[in-house]
Amino acid sequence: MTAVSYTVTQELNGERIDKAFATMQQDWSRSQIQTWLKDSIVMVNDEPVKTKYKVKVGDVISVTPPEVEPLEIVAEDLNLEIVYEDSDVLVVNKPKGMVVHPAPGHATGTLVNGLMYHCKDLSGINGVARPGIVHRIDKDTSGLLMIAKNDKAHESLVQQLVDKTVTRRYTALVHGHIPHDKGTIDAPIGRDSRDRQKMGIVDNGKHAVTHFVVTDRFGVDYTLVQCKLETGRTHQIRVHLNYIGYPLVGDPKYGPRKTIDFGGQVLHAGVLGFTHPATGEYLEFSAPLPADYEELLKELKSNY
Repeated sequence: MTAVSYTVTQELNGERIDKAFATMQQDWSRSQIQTWLKDSIVMVNDEPVKTKYKVKVGDVISVTPPEVEPLEIVAEDLNLEIVYEDSDVLVVNKPKGMVVHPAPGHATGTLVNGLMYHCKDLSGINGVARPGIVHRIDKDTSGLLMIAKNDKAHESLVQQLVDKTVTRRYTALVHGHIPHDKGTIDAPIGRDSRDRQKMGIVDNGKHAVTHFVVTDRFGVDYTLVQCKLETGRTHQIRVHLNYIGYPLVGDPKYGPRKTIDFGGQVLHAGVLGFTHPATGEYLEFSAPLPADYEELLKELKSNY
C-alpha cells in the first residue's frame, strides 16, 4: 500500500506518538497504531520510534500500512428486499441487525454476502470485500442503500455523494422535547480522542451538516424527527443529535443508559434519491418504517 505522512503541529507538541498520530487521522485506531509501532512500521523523520516517543513540532510521521489479506466472500441466500434493479444499479432495503460488508467477526450474514448470491455483476472499485458498496448505514440502522453493478455506475454515484446531490432522509426517534420545528446542525465530525470506538464533534474533524424537521412529539420525553443528510460522515445523525442534547432512543454508543430497549438506535433510512448513472433520470425510492418501529410509535402515541 502507499505510504501516508503527517506533519506534527504545535497543538500536538509533546504528545506520545500513538496518541498524536491517532488524533491526526481518522482511519486507524490507537491500538492499531501501537501494533504498527511495535512492528517498526510507523516512522518519524524516516526512523522507527518506540511507543513512548513524544513528538515535536515539524516531525513527519509516516506509515505504509501492510496489505490486508482479502476475505473470501461466501454467497448466501439472505432473502434481500430489492426495491429497484436494472443493469447499472440496485436499491436494497437493509433490515436492522445486518452488517453491510464482511469484517473480522462478521464474515457471513452481511449485505454483501446476500448481494453475491443475488447477482454476480457488482462493481469492483472497493475491492473484493465490498463489491458494489457505494455508501453504508450502521448495522442497527434499517433502510435504503444504493448498490453499483459496474464501475462506471459506481463512479457516478460516488461523485453524486461528493457533489451532495443524493437525497437521503432518515426517520429518528430521540430523547427529549425539541421545541423548534426544524433546524440545521453544522459541526465537524472526527474520531473521539477519548474513545477511539466513537465519533465526536472535533475541531479538526470533517465538515458535516444535518438538517432536521420535527414530525411528532410525545410529551416532553421523546421527539420524532426526519433528518436530511447534506454530508455522510460515520454515525453522523447519531453524533449530531447527541451533540445538541437529543440522543437517539436505543443508541448503545451515544445514547443515555436509561433508554428504550430497541436492540439498537431507532433510525431508519426511509428515502433515497439519485440521478441514474446511465439515463440521467432522477430516481427516488422510499421504504416504510419497519414493523417494530411502527409498534414503538403506536405505543408512545397511546401513552402520551
